[in-house]
Amino acid sequence: MLTKVYNFILKNELLTAGDTVVCGLSGGADSVALLLVLNELKEKLNIDVQAIHVNHCLRGAESDRDENFCRELCQRFSIPFKAVSCDVKSLSASEGLSVEEAARKLRYKIFEENSQSKKLATAHNANDNLETVILNLSRGTGVKGLSGIPMIRGNIIRPLLTVTRQEIEEYLSMREQSYVTDSTNLSDDYTRNKIRHKVVPLLSEINSSVNDTSVNTINNIREENEFIEKIVTEAEEKCRNGNKITGLSIYDAVIRKRCISRLLADNHLPYSFRRLEEADDILKNGGKINISGSFFLLCQNDVLELKELKKPLEVIISTNINIGEDNIIGSCIVKCDVVECDNLKKIEAVNKKSTFYVADYDKIRGKLIVRTRKFGDKIKLKGRDFTSSVKKLINEKIPADERADLLFIEDECGTILAEKIGIADRISPDTNTARFLKISFIRS
Repeated sequence: MLTKVYNFILKNELLTAGDTVVCGLSGGADSVALLLVLNELKEKLNIDVQAIHVNHCLRGAESDRDENFCRELCQRFSIPFKAVSCDVKSLSASEGLSVEEAARKLRYKIFEENSQSKKLATAHNANDNLETVILNLSRGTGVKGLSGIPMIRGNIIRPLLTVTRQEIEEYLSMREQSYVTDSTNLSDDYTRNKIRHKVVPLLSEINSSVNDTSVNTINNIREENEFIEKIVTEAEEKCRNGNKITGLSIYDAVIRKRCISRLLADNHLPYSFRRLEEADDILKNGGKINISGSFFLLCQNDVLELKELKKPLEVIISTNINIGEDNIIGSCIVKCDVVECDNLKKIEAVNKKSTFYVADYDKIRGKLIVRTRKFGDKIKLKGRDFTSSVKKLINEKIPADERADLLFIEDECGTILAEKIGIADRISPDTNTARFLKISFIRS
């Protein structure tokens, strides 16, 4: 195993002479083996080895046991050691993360803080890699997800990625080296443990060497992914300028989508298979799609651009309504006249250019105002037993070119009329109505 890891490090240039490598040490078999292997190879590789332990404080005395084990192990081999405690439960509660996700987030934050200008080695092995691929496959993924855990990510390296757990245990047994077992690894409460304890054993019934053979399969996929990524980088260099991509349509779909996914990832925006399909469609045909919040992808003439399109500041114009007078708002005259009548049919339009509505004057509460539309407008229309969003009603009933200057009338209890849509149920006339309010909108 020692030779296997040494060759893997050299072939993939994980370490160079003079490097200081900080080993993430949990006390489990994998991380203990990683620490001992790096320590055995340090003179051959001309590197310095250190260790860091993250105490997640989740298992009480067992967590403290693991920390003490790691400290004593490093003392025995004269390896510089540091332990850091963190509050996983608080982060999980405050950010709505699972305990597993919160622990990982804190762990890597601590790793980053304690490996500045150094390499950080984690003990991910071939078994972990297979489990990751299965997990990605179950959630939905592409070639990148099937290529497993990256060997290098920033300053993080994974020297044991092609070593199986069986090889690790044999290595430790030969050196009579003990390790600790995290009790949560024996539980099926975590998704990865379900894969480890249930899915992989089933695959092993089909192929007893599934962990060994997966190494070659994942390596092949990784090589093919790296080849695709190289072409994507070349395409980006030719086509991308900041958040604008020009001329991408000449490339194959897989290259186009990866360039778009990089654009979104660089702006910390989410994407999915479906979203990339939609983005690729507007790349070919033009159009606009919403990515997240106020961020949109727009494409015209083979120029795809990510833009933040913020809604303009809402400006509401309003004026008090005086009964029997011309109330001017914008380019419209609003007239409200009280008509005493026992027959609605006697109320007629006096101007063909006006649109009028009839309300029960005695149901109106307080003063009336007429105003332009505002965000969140709602109205319960006459004859309906539910309240509707004005935005939805406008989209359903009114052509786009007639929406801009619509007016609304409200009393002290809320909206009573939406122009071109109708009056509110609470002020609609009935058989007991004695006085009607005729409301006219006269536009020049």
